[in-house]
Amino acid sequence: MDLFSTDTRTALEAKSLAQFIAFGPVVFQVARTLKNSGILKQIEESGKGLTLEAIAEKVQLPHYGVRVLLESGLGIGLVVFNDNIYKITKTGHFILHDALTNVNMNFVHDVCYKGLFALDKSIETGKPEGLKELGNWTTIYEGLSQLPQHIQKSWFAFDHFFSDTAFPKTLPHIYDKNNIKRLLDIGGNTGKWAIASTKYNKDVSITIMDLPQQLEMAKEKIQQLGLSERVSFYPVNILDEQQPFPKGFDAIWMSQFLDCFSEEEIISILRRCYDSLEENGYVYILEAFWDMQRFDTAAFCLQQLSIYFTALANGNSQMYHSTVFKSCVVKAGFEIVDETNNIGLSHTLLKCKRA
Repeated sequence: MDLFSTDTRTALEAKSLAQFIAFGPVVFQVARTLKNSGILKQIEESGKGLTLEAIAEKVQLPHYGVRVLLESGLGIGLVVFNDNIYKITKTGHFILHDALTNVNMNFVHDVCYKGLFALDKSIETGKPEGLKELGNWTTIYEGLSQLPQHIQKSWFAFDHFFSDTAFPKTLPHIYDKNNIKRLLDIGGNTGKWAIASTKYNKDVSITIMDLPQQLEMAKEKIQQLGLSERVSFYPVNILDEQQPFPKGFDAIWMSQFLDCFSEEEIISILRRCYDSLEENGYVYILEAFWDMQRFDTAAFCLQQLSIYFTALANGNSQMYHSTVFKSCVVKAGFEIVDETNNIGLSHTLLKCKRA
């Protein structure tokens, strides 16, 4: 992306940004507290703004606490102050109401915040050193079903937010022009793709392959919806290269999955896909690549998300640059025969066949 090829800031702008970064954790927690305490909401709903005293009374918090939050909020850009009246800014409005912002904030606070303190050690060791803040697992995926409810809620809300915008636009690409009867859904998580597929295509049967503890979460939902005859389950530790993938599928589907692995692991997984796929079958990969985004903010979000993988998820994966990712596809023996960009908020769909 040309956006990242030159330094366009003046020296003054660069120094100002450096200070904003230095106080980044403070900025984050102040914004979150101004939102969750109801302060921003009360200011916005007032229409004309409120005095400090009126805000403190409405949210039932000490005068001092409200004052330091609001004064910090001035510097952050969430409120403005004129004639003893605080009013909300456009940025404050988005902190309150923007769905993407709130999903990201909850994910960062509940899942990532404490663990990021160990980022430097994770960089040195290649292991998710911050994961100990959540539980005693090798990767976060082993522990998803055991996370405290509020943390689990934020993790799945983040994960589903992006797939929910992409899946409806992706289904026609998969099923409308392809006679797919049997599809292997690798990393099927809670079964959202399998459920969407069976609703969209009345003839397809899905096998979800994932960790055993993940499949238990999917099974419950599938049974509730009465889809057990069309959706089956194949428990496997995908990182165990000695475990072959089941065979006989017309297509293999992986959504927001391969970014959870290192380059070497991606190649290993795809090579086993190669062996399990029917001769004329296709592998469909739905991923978000930071260099393929329409807006710089989208690229920024994906670049920062990589740090979650480093410090907490597994220590060795990321949101990839498309060139790096596609090279893994080719090394595994596949040819990319079709590429569809700008699906949903941020996704690219790769259609791959044996080279």
